[in-house]
Amino acid sequence: MSTRARQGWALAITSLALFMVVLDNLVVTTALPVMKEDLDASVDSLGWIVNAYTLSFAVLLLTGAALGDRLGRRPVFSAGIAVFALASAGCAMATSFDALVLFRVLQGAGAALVLPLSLTLLSDAFPPGKRGLAIGIWSGISGLAVACGPLVGGAVVDGLSWHWIFWPNVPLGAVCAVLALRYLANGTGPDRHLDIPGLVLAGVGLFGLVWGVVRGNEAGWTSLEIVGALATSAVFLAAFVAWQRRTGTPMLPLHMYRSRGFTVANAVSGTMYFGMFGAVFFLAQFLQVSQGYTPFEAGLRTLPWTVMPMFVAPLAGALSDRIGFRPLLVTGMVGLAGSLVWQALIARPDLPYSHLVLPQMLAGVGMSLVFAPVANLLVASVREKDIGKASGANNMTREVGGAIGIAVLTAMFTRSGSYATPEAFVDGMRPAVLVAAVVVVVGAFIAMWAPAARRAQATVVEPATAQ
Repeated sequence: MSTRARQGWALAITSLALFMVVLDNLVVTTALPVMKEDLDASVDSLGWIVNAYTLSFAVLLLTGAALGDRLGRRPVFSAGIAVFALASAGCAMATSFDALVLFRVLQGAGAALVLPLSLTLLSDAFPPGKRGLAIGIWSGISGLAVACGPLVGGAVVDGLSWHWIFWPNVPLGAVCAVLALRYLANGTGPDRHLDIPGLVLAGVGLFGLVWGVVRGNEAGWTSLEIVGALATSAVFLAAFVAWQRRTGTPMLPLHMYRSRGFTVANAVSGTMYFGMFGAVFFLAQFLQVSQGYTPFEAGLRTLPWTVMPMFVAPLAGALSDRIGFRPLLVTGMVGLAGSLVWQALIARPDLPYSHLVLPQMLAGVGMSLVFAPVANLLVASVREKDIGKASGANNMTREVGGAIGIAVLTAMFTRSGSYATPEAFVDGMRPAVLVAAVVVVVGAFIAMWAPAARRAQATVVEPATAQ
């Protein structure tokens, strides 16, 4: 197979896998109000439909990257797609809240094998000078999934039932897994030994952290369950860091954090996903709960926001190779924060939809200016052989940030509002979205420390070398 053909297949297959995973998240978000009624779920329980996926996803991301390095990236990537597709079928056939949450956990486990390895396999196929454009296209496909998610979810929920939002993952997953085994080049990481102690310590530590965060509102932040979960998390994560410093084959090489680019990429990702997922959790419901639109009508009205990454992300990826990362990241984060403030301040049940179009477009452009450049910065800031582990760490940071965002904003919502009336929903949503904007602004300040020029490779730090 020629180099160009190999690159084309790598881009197509990894983008299809990314599309499937991202589409699922957005489809579920659109269907939440209908699920709430059908499953008789409270607002805290409703969050578990999202967070059950996030919990297993975040906990297993480092494991997925490590397994790919040890057992081969292509077979682990394909296995993750298969698990995700089978779990999606389980979600589609679920008849109870508990069954749906269980299969969402399995979906997250499959996605944890897919997402970090998709970036690794794509990066392996392209030389550094062409990666920006490739990652931009890859991010643009993610943007297409973002655009399609609310629309497809709304159409399916209106026309059939929420169960059908999961069925598209089954044929997509089957096709993607077969193509991956047939056309992707295989590869492994430098470590031939699996860091079992690291896997256990990181898994328990992350589980305790995410469990404590997502259960805090429902169980009470001072309850024995939550205090115990967070304390256990702190102990195990501290032990994980100590072990990573000691072992010769770490699953998360700590020297990567001495790279300014790597550290900034993770901090920006975490703060953006805190604000974005937390705000979208409520803004996606605002159109239905407060303004009375059907799921499909609400999905149509999110297009000014969700369609923008499809067009802007590829351009941002290419630009990051030319002008550097800092201008794009700072501009994107400021734009997203401004949009969230704008939408929070104007929100009211009788707000004309036309007033939402411009702030939604601003949010879409802001996100687009971050997606591809932050992925390109991450890849450029570590050694080639560490890309899989770096991707796992970055995705873990994003998912934990998103889970914390939903939990914190849900706490803010319940203090001031409820689902009782359209006005009560807005009363709770407004302070929650404003908090999301503040966190995104913090991310914008952090982005100012990103490498300013194209010399990102100079930020790579070797294990024994300080930056």
